[in-house]
Amino acid sequence: MSFFTVSEKPLLIAGPCSAESKEQVLATAAALQGLPVRLFRAGVWKPRSRPGHFEGLGTQALEWLAEMKSCYGLPFATEVAEPQHVAAALQHGADVLWLGARTTVNPFDVQRLADSLRGVSIPVMIKNPVSPDVELWLGAIERLEQAGITDIAAVHRGFTSYKSSSPFRNAPNWPVPIELRRRRPDLPIICDPSHIAGQRQGVASVAQKAMDMGFEGLMIETHPNPEAALSDAQQQLTPEALKALLAQLVIRHTETTGHSSELEHLRQIMDSLDAEIIDLIGRRMELSRAMGSVKKALGMTAYQPERWREIVETRSSHAAGKSLPAEFIMELFQKIHDESIRLQLHILDDAAQDEPSC
Repeated sequence: MSFFTVSEKPLLIAGPCSAESKEQVLATAAALQGLPVRLFRAGVWKPRSRPGHFEGLGTQALEWLAEMKSCYGLPFATEVAEPQHVAAALQHGADVLWLGARTTVNPFDVQRLADSLRGVSIPVMIKNPVSPDVELWLGAIERLEQAGITDIAAVHRGFTSYKSSSPFRNAPNWPVPIELRRRRPDLPIICDPSHIAGQRQGVASVAQKAMDMGFEGLMIETHPNPEAALSDAQQQLTPEALKALLAQLVIRHTETTGHSSELEHLRQIMDSLDAEIIDLIGRRMELSRAMGSVKKALGMTAYQPERWREIVETRSSHAAGKSLPAEFIMELFQKIHDESIRLQLHILDDAAQDEPSC
């Protein structure tokens, strides 16, 4: 059975961003007693964006985690970024390892870690890369699997964004983990709402969204005195706040526990509408091909800026009348328009190839 399999959701991982002192580690573990914490988390090597910040205490901190495990019976996890990190963590009895976002983005780093884990039986969590790239995320997972690691969970911790106005530290970009789930439905997904929110007041809402999406677990940074934390002070919760969050968390089922004729009826209607949508898109693309032939005969370009502006204005207005978000409609029509242009360019390219050479 996988380490990440639990009878009741969520699989809860809690602990400080960094192991700062023995007293802090033990105090956190003591305060978490009585909560359904499956795994204690703490970083001991901290990959900071810029130098001059607390970067962890390495093997000294691993000794504190080993003592915590002995005293409180909590298995612990830590992040590894180098093969020597793997060796030290295993030597000190780490129960789970995780690869951070800055590591997952580099296949060379992932491969080195995978090679260092050959022949080792230990659960591994793999955070999404800093960029919203499902291929990189999958690639890291597959490299660990090829090295013989069979107990793997993906961790959704959000993606780097340049939008300073974003309410998130790391944009959740929910379609990316959804796509990962589509491709790998067997893989548990754990959400890290602390790194997504970046502020403790936003952690609960992100955690609830993850449960609404059907994720298996939560990794929540917890510190006995967050304001004094040496890293990520703004996003860590006290154990008391974590307890309150869990009490308010609504756990939903991915499937109905019993037969629901109403749900089945609605699904049948939706299936029928989806088929109609596909038929309509097919008809629209036939019109695009016909328009491409007309443009070819008239010597026109495939892309007509004025026509695209007209589409943007009229479709946005129509969407507003149906209470549909303009952004959603424009993303949809952008994809439709891109495919229309691609089809027309193919027709125009055929025309260019048919012209006699001098």
